[in-house]
Amino acid sequence: MKEKVLYKRPVALSEKPFSYCPGCTHSTIHKLIAEIVDELGIREKTIGVAPVGCAVFAYDFWNFDVTEAAHGRAPVVATAIKRIMPEKVVFSYQGDGDLASIGMAEIIHTANRGENLTVIFINNTNYGMTGGQMAPTTLAKQVTTTSPLGRDVKTSGYPIRMSELLLPLQGVKYIERVKATDAISIIRTKKAIKKAFMNQITHVGFSFIEVLSNCPTNWKKDPVESNKWVDETMAEFFQIGKIKDIQ
Repeated sequence: MKEKVLYKRPVALSEKPFSYCPGCTHSTIHKLIAEIVDELGIREKTIGVAPVGCAVFAYDFWNFDVTEAAHGRAPVVATAIKRIMPEKVVFSYQGDGDLASIGMAEIIHTANRGENLTVIFINNTNYGMTGGQMAPTTLAKQVTTTSPLGRDVKTSGYPIRMSELLLPLQGVKYIERVKATDAISIIRTKKAIKKAFMNQITHVGFSFIEVLSNCPTNWKKDPVESNKWVDETMAEFFQIGKIKDIQ
């Protein structure tokens, strides 16, 4: 009797071991993107733009074209690639420090222009790669290496909800916030990213997917505890769901 293959590594995912911390959901999201690229049959026309941050070496993990961008400039690089080669499926993959801090102007203007590309925003409420410093998304009273007593909103301001910030821009067609803490939420995350890619393929326009991610190392929690914190604390402030969908 011939064995039935139930699961195998996506062709669009390389065999290089991930460099992410144990339990980090970057690895899961990378795999989902690779599965989507395979399912849509777009590996030869996909181009990713990696950030400065934890995913800086993303080009090692995907078997399709990926380029690098200066810190915060991924949407600009993605815009240039898409305008020169409009038939390509172009996406940027960015963390909260890269996108919501130094890259704030770039993401706002790219979204406002309605560029026909996809942005995948990984929100883990801190600067993951550089040691866990406070980010624009750090929650009120959250302890980081640069807010050891917790974020004080009187001096540091409030955490920024990027999805809601982009919501009123006319160029934005699709925004959804998801997470990747269990099987159901991972399935929903894959569905959202796939829809964003399809929007680009069908020329709907700019799509923005925010993924609430954990950071076990900098949060000083084990993976189970960190996922629980995403579910019970992060998702209370950054509410999960579809925020904008214009066809």
